Amino acid sequence: MKQRFTFALLVLVLMSNVAVSQDGEKREFNEGWNQTLVAGLNLTQVSLHDWTQGGENTLAWTFVTDGLFAYKQPDWIWKNTLKVAYGQTKLGDADFEKSQDELFWESLYSRNIGWAIDPYVANQLRTQMAPGYKMIMNAQTGLNEKVQTSGQWDPGYLIQSAGFTYTEGDVFFTRLGVAFKETFSSDYGFADDPETLNEIETFRFQTGLESASGLKWNVMENILFTSQLNLFSAFDQIDVWDARWDNTLTAKVNSYINVSLNVLVVHDISQTRRTQVKEALALGLRYSIL
Repeated sequence: MKQRFTFALLVLVLMSNVAVSQDGEKREFNEGWNQTLVAGLNLTQVSLHDWTQGGENTLAWTFVTDGLFAYKQPDWIWKNTLKVAYGQTKLGDADFEKSQDELFWESLYSRNIGWAIDPYVANQLRTQMAPGYKMIMNAQTGLNEKVQTSGQWDPGYLIQSAGFTYTEGDVFFTRLGVAFKETFSSDYGFADDPETLNEIETFRFQTGLESASGLKWNVMENILFTSQLNLFSAFDQIDVWDARWDNTLTAKVNSYINVSLNVLVVHDISQTRRTQVKEALALGLRYSIL
């Protein structure tokens, strides 16, 4: 797993050089406020009537908001990044089920001291807004049952970090620092320490290393690729890395309609020892608020 993430980070660095050279020069933030806020709504609907090949009526919707609020001065910059995503899917006569749920916010302050890298401090929040459910087979009845596996704001993660960062305008950044990670989970065991078998913790505090790398690449005039890789490893488990890798390819059809492909990869052993992958392909409306 470590080799995969090292390779992924190397790919981000190489692609950043392509992005900068493609535009001829790196794009810098202007002095003062630099703000973008984009909202999107994706809808999918399938209706079947006397359809001999089988299938179910389907209705799905997803709402996504992405924002960047950066305030730049000659010697420092303060950047705030926001992502909110929520969606539901209805299959046949079944109730709507949650298909996407994410709240991500990060605030970072860095200062230019004349080096190739700049010192920074950052705070990051990751959580969800609604309960999550999963179909699990009951060992006694042999039937699938709907079981709640997470709650509103449960789990929640806070990460504070300080270290050094390298940036190429608004195209690419990478950073590495010492971090504190707090995990909150009141009812579903995401903060539980497996070494304390007789107690279930609802809060966990860890110190370790935090790394983040991001890329914004205009592949073509109307195609944008964005990627961000976040890594965290506790000092007492330095060979184990929690990872969140969010990738989105957006093709702009016109001012309001776009096609997007999002692939989110999560590796967090407090949730599961398996690497989680979520892929979403959507055609929808997209409106720039700021």
